[in-house]
Amino acid sequence: MEFDLNITLRVVSAIVFGFMLGLEREVTGKIAGLRTHILVCVGSCVFTVLSIYGFRFALQDGLNGINDPARIAAQVITGIGFIGAGTVMRHGTTVFGITTAATLWVSAAVGMACGCGMYYLGGLVTVLTLMVLILIRYFERSYIIKRISEKRRKKICECQKNDTHTL
Repeated sequence: MEFDLNITLRVVSAIVFGFMLGLEREVTGKIAGLRTHILVCVGSCVFTVLSIYGFRFALQDGLNGINDPARIAAQVITGIGFIGAGTVMRHGTTVFGITTAATLWVSAAVGMACGCGMYYLGGLVTVLTLMVLILIRYFERSYIIKRISEKRRKKICECQKNDTHTL
């Protein structure tokens, strides 16, 4: 019974943290939103739980094998890389979806942390990731984009002043 509650807590925490990450992506209208982040986080959690406990139980039942949780963790990372690549789009010289792909990767890591029972780590990474996504976006919009547009305006004005073409 205690084992089942422990596993339930791991899965539910992955759902909550995946929801938090996905909500930010959903609100900002990104390609992968709530459901995708929740599913990546929960799936990673389940794979991690299986890698820790599932094969141990198989060994106890007399099956031969090696209980190496790192093997499944490595495959989760690779699989999420594949899914993340599907969120990256190119249109001309502009590339979209890289941050969403990175957020999916982090969501998988959070799910794996929950699967290991490391709730503090999962929660900490979720909160810090949200801070990065929200605060850095604000910084980019209020400082970086403003500076770039000021430079472009200045360059355009200088070009217009130096234009000596007459009709």
